[in-house]
Amino acid sequence: MDIVLRGARVADGTGAPEYLGDVGVREGRIAAVGGPGTLTGRRVVDATGLVLAPGFVDMHSHSDLRVLAEPDHLAKVSQGVTTEVLGQDGLSYAPVDDRTLDALRAQLAGWNGDPPGFDWNWRSVGEYLDRLDEGIAVNAAYLVPQGTVRMLTVGWAGRPATEPELDTMRELVARGMREGAFGMSSGLTYTPGMYADTAELVALCEVVGALGGFHDTHHRGYGAGALAAYAEMIEVSRRAGCPLHLAHATMNFPVNAGRAPELLALLDEAIADGCDISLDSYPYLAGATYLSALLPSWAAEGGQEATLARLSDPDTRERIRIELEETGSDGAHGVPVDWSAIEINGVRDPAHAHLVGRSVAESARAEGTTPARLYFDVLVAERLGTSCLMHVGHEDNVRAIMRHPAHTGGSDGLLVGDRPHPRAWGTFPRYLGRYVRELGVLSLTECVAHLTGRAARRLGLTDRGLVRAGHAADLVLFDPDTVADTATFAEPRRRATGIPYVFVNGVAAIDDGRPTGALAGGSLRHRGRAA
Repeated sequence: MDIVLRGARVADGTGAPEYLGDVGVREGRIAAVGGPGTLTGRRVVDATGLVLAPGFVDMHSHSDLRVLAEPDHLAKVSQGVTTEVLGQDGLSYAPVDDRTLDALRAQLAGWNGDPPGFDWNWRSVGEYLDRLDEGIAVNAAYLVPQGTVRMLTVGWAGRPATEPELDTMRELVARGMREGAFGMSSGLTYTPGMYADTAELVALCEVVGALGGFHDTHHRGYGAGALAAYAEMIEVSRRAGCPLHLAHATMNFPVNAGRAPELLALLDEAIADGCDISLDSYPYLAGATYLSALLPSWAAEGGQEATLARLSDPDTRERIRIELEETGSDGAHGVPVDWSAIEINGVRDPAHAHLVGRSVAESARAEGTTPARLYFDVLVAERLGTSCLMHVGHEDNVRAIMRHPAHTGGSDGLLVGDRPHPRAWGTFPRYLGRYVRELGVLSLTECVAHLTGRAARRLGLTDRGLVRAGHAADLVLFDPDTVADTATFAEPRRRATGIPYVFVNGVAAIDDGRPTGALAGGSLRHRGRAA
């Protein structure tokens, strides 16, 4: 054996009771699993007292650029993540042409930054996956982003697609999946993907389902009308015959306090009726996005320059203000905005650094203006490149949803900005430390199954997600008594504790607590059935 992990408490990713054992690794694979002290190898790691689990799968990641710009990817490997699912929320950087790439770089700067001097040497999904294979720290799966596909085909028009346009979108989705994507994502509170109606989504999901993929959706709202939005996605799944994965599944805002059981009942009924449904969540109450996402969809129609022109017109500003503060815009999940709950956490221009870490309401008071005016002025000055936190969650909903048997873990982590959400560095140890050890919401083996085997099963990965001979040696060793997240909203880039070893394809990314900088990951490519 190249490496033997000796005497570990093995939580194998199935949810079965843990057992003491040795795990041997050879040439990037788990070569053998045996009783404690039965395996020998060139290197032996004493894992006494540590839990050995499959590497964690981040089912909702926004590392699309950072995994390339900072390929050692310490934020994720340090918390035991060995696989990420990219291309989320209907917006990412493949497939693109020059025009849409420029627009996406501007629109997604609050999510992913726009690294100076970065080499954008791809346009297709396959070319993006090839770029990942040049060397990254983790394994990465990709979803064809529906909003990007619509941008390529329809542009930024808020109208139904024509039949020829729909044919083009079908082909783009099919091509992306044939090049290795695992399915399609949608982001239905973000432009331009939100302009798609149910029939359009069904048409695209028919292609996804026929090719053996799944639809991963940020649906039309997590506030007012959340249950109806979930129900629409279930209906799309039924009509299209396409498996459904619900991104960062939650029930947010005051209107949904305590309503998670209603969501879970809706899902259970659909699953009992034959629907293939899974979901992910992050163990925090705050969400994060770009600040302009709160705008009503009509205000964002036409792209960045059209949006900025509207925000510079006093009459249009007032119309937007009414929707934001009084009626609730579709971009703000149908709920009137509480500016005290919206915290700016990343700006492009250092002149606006004083806004970071404060709510829009707090900054407006300090500057003697109204929250809406400050919001508009910041968006214009920053050319929409500002990011924010939304403090809108409910602890009882978070706990109820993570208990569901279809649940998996997803960080939804943004890695850029002055104070990114701590979930980017802390999601997986927070599950194990707070929700397993401290609160007992999940048992340790059940939690590991949520974060590993169940996620791999959704992706259709038959050789990852379990501690089993023949599987890829994506493995993490953690101390169940000390594993914890240390990242906070004030200090969001702090490493987790209690995770001394992480292996990606048999290569140590974290070795006795020390990052190695190893780039043993690469793209995972879907091998679905032919349509």
